[in-house]
Amino acid sequence: MLKPRALRSGDRVAVIAPASPFDRDEFDDGIAELTQLGFEPVFDSTVFARRAYLAGDAAGRAESFLRAWRDPAIAGLIAARGGYGSVHILPWLKSEEIRAAPKPFVGYSDLTSVLTYLTVNCGLVSFHGPMLAGRLGRREAGYDRPSFLGCLTKAQPLGELAPSGLESIKRGAAEGPLYGGTLTKLAASLGTPYAFHPPDRHILFLEDVSERPYRLDRMLTQLRLSGVLYAAAAIVFGELPKCDEPGGKPTARDTIADVLRDFPGPVLFGFPSGHTAGPAVTLPLGVRARVIADGHPRVVIEEAAVA
Repeated sequence: MLKPRALRSGDRVAVIAPASPFDRDEFDDGIAELTQLGFEPVFDSTVFARRAYLAGDAAGRAESFLRAWRDPAIAGLIAARGGYGSVHILPWLKSEEIRAAPKPFVGYSDLTSVLTYLTVNCGLVSFHGPMLAGRLGRREAGYDRPSFLGCLTKAQPLGELAPSGLESIKRGAAEGPLYGGTLTKLAASLGTPYAFHPPDRHILFLEDVSERPYRLDRMLTQLRLSGVLYAAAAIVFGELPKCDEPGGKPTARDTIADVLRDFPGPVLFGFPSGHTAGPAVTLPLGVRARVIADGHPRVVIEEAAVA
């Protein structure tokens, strides 16, 4: 995998909006946090574009992304918010151009479309991490600062991640390159030129929000029938907030345990990255990782994400 350069204090980080519009106060709070971390946030008026449920038209959002990527003075890119719309910009992106100037890109949720393109189609490490609205803007309450800075600014493995609440659904151990993101977006990619097709024996991270158990079953079944699910050596699920059935039964956890009852590798549940109730951990996608599902469940990032 191609690795971007580690971010340094004073680096210019472009803030872009490839998906939906955002709350301006949350945006400003996120800008303040990036500045506090030592970076120089850079954005222009196009980030505030609006078109119904989108942050402007597709061509404009794609151009904003490419303008930042092409600018040698920009060291990295981070999304303002998810929502919907990132998939619209994919036809404008070219893997040769992306690989010619590798940079860190940070996002989650709807930005899974871009993360998948970067890791799977371009062979570039990317970062399943906090965006400005709702995460960086809330500071320590919204995101895990050590993993964010550890991934992006240090050319060394992030190491062991054993957050409280992580549990083993199926025991065992496995290792491989880490891929994944929001389940809804990964399932929606299938059948397109940007389909999620990670290498065999990968570690698969899946997370989502507000998807009832039958919808989780449907999407996991789709990944299984496509060959993606059982190509994984291990699966790590996020917290899946608001995914239990109204009334409490069945739960998201129980649904996963049932759908994956024949999965041959370890399965963890409750890793706090992406949509979480508390601070979101940043995960580097495309690097080697190890999953240990036992009485002390953990994910170990064994490879540096930046150079």
